Amino acid sequence: MVQAGVIGSGNIGSAVAGRLRAIGYEVVMANSRGPSSLSDHARRLGITPGTLEDAAAATDFVLIAIPQHAVAKLPPRLFAHASPETVVLDAGNYYPRLRDGTIAEIDAGMPDSQWVEQQIGRPVIKMFNTIHADRIADAHRPAGAPDRICLPVSGDDVAAKARAIALADAIGFDGLDAGPLAQSWRQQPGMPVYCTHVPLAEAKAALAQARHEDVEVKRQEALDRARRWSREGEDVGQWPLPGAK
Repeated sequence: MVQAGVIGSGNIGSAVAGRLRAIGYEVVMANSRGPSSLSDHARRLGITPGTLEDAAAATDFVLIAIPQHAVAKLPPRLFAHASPETVVLDAGNYYPRLRDGTIAEIDAGMPDSQWVEQQIGRPVIKMFNTIHADRIADAHRPAGAPDRICLPVSGDDVAAKARAIALADAIGFDGLDAGPLAQSWRQQPGMPVYCTHVPLAEAKAALAQARHEDVEVKRQEALDRARRWSREGEDVGQWPLPGAK
């Protein structure tokens, strides 16, 4: 049986877990509160509650879907015994001050997911960070559908990216090779492709339109929108943060 681990039981982790279960994956889910806190997820989604180590040992994919600041709190060497064939997906987004405090390396210009790689000591593929959880759960479409949402997929391992793109297709989305991890800033909060839920051709154009000099300005705009949503809730937009874990 194909197997995935999901680290994080929030909106994104739960939505991805549901889609993986729908296509036949065994899914082991873990969070910071321990397996006993996941009984509702087990009933609702069909996941198997586990420890962080159990989730990290999944044979095919491991999804990290937790707040950026929490990555640094994962157990040291969590992936030390994981199979080299396992693809680690990072769905995180950095929201400085509002949720994640400050992370000096990212504030100095390092892409979010390169920082995650450094923290866990393992290559990652950036994926699922540009889509709302409800769209993952409800907006999957068959191949060729004109409104099929595109998921940008960034990373340095070509084979791992190909597997991630195939996974996107299997759960009802078009995966798009968005380049190496050093270019993954193009899909970070506030960039043109971020949480716009567009089809493949439009996603390609949005990635090409992204400008590195705009990263901090656009992130700040995304933070300002998030602050409005936190104050006004559904009258203004979606809360929790779009893409928050």
